[in-house]
Amino acid sequence: ITGIFLDLPELSGKQLQFLRDAVPGLARVGVMWEQEVGEPQLRATEAAARMSGITLNALGVRRAGEIRPAVERAARARAQALVVLTSPLLSNNLVPIVEVAQHYRLPTISPFTSFADAGALMAYGPSQPEMFRRAATYVDKILRGAQPGELPVERPSKFELTINLKSAKTLGLTIPPSLLARADHVIE
Repeated sequence: ITGIFLDLPELSGKQLQFLRDAVPGLARVGVMWEQEVGEPQLRATEAAARMSGITLNALGVRRAGEIRPAVERAARARAQALVVLTSPLLSNNLVPIVEVAQHYRLPTISPFTSFADAGALMAYGPSQPEMFRRAATYVDKILRGAQPGELPVERPSKFELTINLKSAKTLGLTIPPSLLARADHVIE
């Protein structure tokens, strides 16, 4: 076994901190996760929230049709923001997730920049271009005769923060200059 291991549960603390920096008085957050694959990420997010004094509302989904009702539950529970964990289901439904979150005026963060490109407030996670480059390097080594089992499993080493100022404006949020200064990408 070889490849790049996306140890995304470790991102939870940073994502919650970035939300707290962007959303004044943040105390209640919905966290959307795919029930089939996302439990380790959920547990890590719950632990990070406890350490931060944030109350989480877990929004487990199993299929695309459950996304809108999950965000509606978060809104009814008076969530002030939404964290979207990574999974195939959630990544493949980023536009509907962002649309319903915007409808309920929930600032949203996810690990991948594609969510911010689609209108989420922020993304913080591994650099996707860097991950693709590393994967291509592995493919090249294997095609040149390297044994996959002899190649080490790598973890991402470069992480990026993307802030969508258009979404911030729509949500009535002013992103602090200190947070903007930390951003790798700003969507204006």
